[in-house]
Amino acid sequence: MSELLNMSGIDKAFAGVSALSGASLDIAPGEVHALIGQNGAGKSTLIKILTGVYRRDGGVVRFNGAESVLTSPREAQAAGIATIYQELNLVPLRSVTENVMMGYEPKRFGMLISWKEAHRRTREILARFGINIDVRAPLGSYSTAIQQLVAIARAVSLDARLVIMDEPTSSLDASEVDVLFGVVKGLREAGVSVLYVSHFLDELFEICDRVTTMRDGRTVDCRDIASTTKLELIAAMLGRDTDEIAQAGMTEFGGGTPGADKGEVLLTAEAVSTGPRLNGFDMTLHRGEIIGLGGLLGAGRTEAARAIFGVDRLTEGRIMVKGNGAGLDTPAAAIAAGFGYLTEDRKAEGIIPDMSVRENLTLALLPKLTKGGQIDRARERELVDHFIRALGIKTANMEQPIRELSGGNQQKVLLARWLAIEPDVLILDEPTRGVDVGAKREIQAIIRDSVAKGVGVVLISSEFEEIVEGADRIIVLNEGHIVTELTNPGITEDALVRALAHTEGQVT
Repeated sequence: MSELLNMSGIDKAFAGVSALSGASLDIAPGEVHALIGQNGAGKSTLIKILTGVYRRDGGVVRFNGAESVLTSPREAQAAGIATIYQELNLVPLRSVTENVMMGYEPKRFGMLISWKEAHRRTREILARFGINIDVRAPLGSYSTAIQQLVAIARAVSLDARLVIMDEPTSSLDASEVDVLFGVVKGLREAGVSVLYVSHFLDELFEICDRVTTMRDGRTVDCRDIASTTKLELIAAMLGRDTDEIAQAGMTEFGGGTPGADKGEVLLTAEAVSTGPRLNGFDMTLHRGEIIGLGGLLGAGRTEAARAIFGVDRLTEGRIMVKGNGAGLDTPAAAIAAGFGYLTEDRKAEGIIPDMSVRENLTLALLPKLTKGGQIDRARERELVDHFIRALGIKTANMEQPIRELSGGNQQKVLLARWLAIEPDVLILDEPTRGVDVGAKREIQAIIRDSVAKGVGVVLISSEFEEIVEGADRIIVLNEGHIVTELTNPGITEDALVRALAHTEGQVT
């Protein structure tokens, strides 16, 4: 098989900790190649070496027939490598056109930007994805799904030889995924290669030709997707026998026992509205209970979470904490009342990338660690060390910048941030989004352990299986309104799909 890309013997270490050891990756022209592995397996590091973000410590990279030493993402782009990162790298306050054309704006008179031509080209590019929007409007005024498609459109418009897609479907609904797959197939037919990184293994069998598996910084397997199974891929990622995994099962997440006595009421939301995306929301959460919020993108799930945590101002209704009607009008008030909120977008609203693991983990706890204006550093380090060990956070040390951790380990640091305040209520918006199978199981075990200790959990997940298997009750929303509520033993994926399919004629 001729090769567009060959990476062999790639080594990379950070602060003395090996991230890659003899890793390899081969991609043929016009091939859709999957790259999988647990968080911390080395996928992101390998991609960042390929795209010039990191310098490799050893090994060889050959691209398009020549040895490649790229020192920046811009050099990689000029060489024909376009990257769409899992966490969007766009400018929300700039227009759609500015985001798509950034650095490649058409000029007139040699120096002035021709915005008329730029808008035309942008509309033409987006039309390939079935997107018809006002390209003059700020990108941030559109949904996360639209922003994701804009990022993909920008990347594929640069006439790349290789397009790297890192979790491209994580913010897309079913119809948008179909559009994306159509674009990927079109790229393959045009001879463009795609490196496809995804934790949704089912997608690989629909769109990919081959799959490379990484584990602990090494490449452990490469095979044709047609000659493997989902179970074999999971076994390769975890380094376990297929029979062992089949017997153990992959689900370790579960809500309370159906019909069990409900504990203390922790939270009551009555007829809560925050605007057009959330209207008349009602919910009662008990101690030791998981309530799932079900619905498609834009249904109002995140808006409900933000209202509960005091991020968005209520226009109607009220929120009571343990029967107290004082309400929560700010996140600070919510934290003081024992609420933690793991947001959907960990990059924009969760981590502070240039701060250390220690600083990120103790951020919400600082008021309790501070006396007389001084932080109790010994107590802080003791707590951080405890959670690093308890949650299995893989880090060189607590002073390592959190941006250097894998996505799954960043997510565990954010969970630890809220567990450290000993919360009564945890609001979890897509807690396992963009993490691998192993990290997903670990995060779900952490949630399950918290519930067993009496924490009430509000769970939002786009994965039907996760929310069905994890929740005691599911409140189904559509366009900001509650459609129905599912309770055990009637919580099944079929019941959830039926509820969504009968919401004002919308079919999933």
